[in-house]
Amino acid sequence: MNLKKLLAQPMRDTIRDKKAERNLFARRALIAFLGVIILSSILFTNIYHLQVVNYEIYKTRSNGNRIKLLPIPPTRGLIYDRNGILLAENITFFGLYIVPEKVENLEETFAALRFMIGLTDEDIDNFKKERRRASRYTPILLKPDLTDEQIARFSVNQYNYPSLEVKPYFKRHYIYGEPLTHVLGYVAKINDRDVERLKKKENYANYAGSHDIGKLGVERYYEEQLHGTVGFEEVEVNNRGKVVRKLREQPAIAGKSIHLTIDLELQRYIYELLENRRAAVVVLDPKDSSILAMVSTPSYDNNLFVGGISSSQYKQLLEDPDRPLYSRVTQGAYPPASTVKPFVAVSGLQEKVITPHTTIFDPGYWILPNSTKKFRDWKRSGHGNTDLNKAIMESSDTFFYQLAYNMGIDRFSTWMKRFGFGMPTGIDIKEETDGNMPSREWKMKRYKKSWLQGDTISVGIGQGYWTATPLQVAKALAVLVNNGKVNTPHLMKVIEGTTIETYQDPLLYEDITEPNVEYWSIAKKGMYNVINGSSGTGRKAFSGANYHVAGKSGTAQVFSLKENQVYDASELKNKFHDHAWFIAYAPYEDPKMIVSVILENAGGGSSNAAPIVRQIMDYYLNKRLPEIANKEHIDSLNKNIQIGKKYDR
Repeated sequence: MNLKKLLAQPMRDTIRDKKAERNLFARRALIAFLGVIILSSILFTNIYHLQVVNYEIYKTRSNGNRIKLLPIPPTRGLIYDRNGILLAENITFFGLYIVPEKVENLEETFAALRFMIGLTDEDIDNFKKERRRASRYTPILLKPDLTDEQIARFSVNQYNYPSLEVKPYFKRHYIYGEPLTHVLGYVAKINDRDVERLKKKENYANYAGSHDIGKLGVERYYEEQLHGTVGFEEVEVNNRGKVVRKLREQPAIAGKSIHLTIDLELQRYIYELLENRRAAVVVLDPKDSSILAMVSTPSYDNNLFVGGISSSQYKQLLEDPDRPLYSRVTQGAYPPASTVKPFVAVSGLQEKVITPHTTIFDPGYWILPNSTKKFRDWKRSGHGNTDLNKAIMESSDTFFYQLAYNMGIDRFSTWMKRFGFGMPTGIDIKEETDGNMPSREWKMKRYKKSWLQGDTISVGIGQGYWTATPLQVAKALAVLVNNGKVNTPHLMKVIEGTTIETYQDPLLYEDITEPNVEYWSIAKKGMYNVINGSSGTGRKAFSGANYHVAGKSGTAQVFSLKENQVYDASELKNKFHDHAWFIAYAPYEDPKMIVSVILENAGGGSSNAAPIVRQIMDYYLNKRLPEIANKEHIDSLNKNIQIGKKYDR
């Protein structure tokens, strides 16, 4: 059966329809062609959008990957004293910079660098803080202050770290350290609070690439002038983030250098004179209240903060019982004590509460009318018959108790504010306390209690609720010396390339024009007799001086004595001892300096603070001023010689 099938003739295939096959092929080819056309159209449409329609967008993106703007931080302006001596400079250091976006594994890189260059946890923490505020692809300082050995070790291995580079940078250096810390302040690393403050001022972009900002003192107050203007480099980078070439550059504009009114040699002399005591000294030029010296002790080295102070060092400063971190000149608020009696005298004369010839009997105490409350005089036996001149010369408390009682707190407070008490002095640093000039309103707001007549009596001799800074007392003395002319104490002499506007703010500090010249002269004559009178409280300290001085002592109580309690320093801890004040100006006929001194817990002002003032005045009037005058004379001669040579040609 099967064999028959095999031998049988095969059947003919069905005849093929070639036309139908051609039609089918044509249809399929057409569909394929249309598909190609459509896909090509989509492709060319996208190319058109990329190359034509969105050309600028993608060009910018491409350049963004290839071209980078690198900030160039400006060089900080220098700081000089009034005689052109450099106080704050910029020193070149080398640091290791990193572009974190170009590093594949930061942790591995950090681990390698710990061994290679001594990278620390503190370095890494600082890097992370800086990275939060830095823009992308900006080099960030990872390891500062590289030594020559560290630079060499990294250079040998740099081929393994293409995104790291050793570059130079400037670091602030304060040449004289501690004596000027409370004047200059310091710069330190920009922190989150600084960033928020800069953003509010709309100058945040100007700090691109900058690591430091002024934190205290002159560095903070004149930050805008000292910082300068940031520049930039436009560079082309490869796919590894390495700079291939520089396309263009806009240089940074360096900060302006500034010259202060401080006399460095006087400042250093006073600092050494105080021997690290808890004390404050301010020296003003009476002509314009420019500050010749401003010393607060103990102090600290402001260079510690520039590179970042360690937590242990900062804790030590914070916990120091002598409080070196705050400036006693502008932040130390003390009862001004008897130093204010000349100012009170002028206001009493103007208000007709007293006359130049008013005389009272001082038995050593004063009794508040309609009470048995006694206010004791510092001299227990009293001063006897006392007029205004004697009251200032011998510092009679009883006389000024009576004056304050007759004047009343309202007029008293108003007048003392005109001398600058209870308000900012206007000095060009921000670290300043207002002190306190008490009033009825102040006591009600602070203690929810009414003002009492007894409160006025203590205030009348600079005690009680009244507190003031050494700078405020110095400013008030300058007002007295200038017969009511109010000048603002200031540290700035000149900013390079800038005209200094007047430091006087007429809205806050109006001249005292009502008292006639006689009233000012009476107060100044009383201060003259403090030094030169036979019973003046400051005569011993200035015995034999070759210039005439007018001054006033003060002894500020740290705590109030009970009515029958006798002050005995030997039975008290040092922190409860009186503060010693002395203020003075000289020469009396043509004042060239005003000095305000306070020694914390040192005792009587005449015996302890006055000798300090004497040494300062001797140094400045007999040594420093002649040196300056001689230098100016020599400089003038040299200048004339040079001019002569020029014209001889």
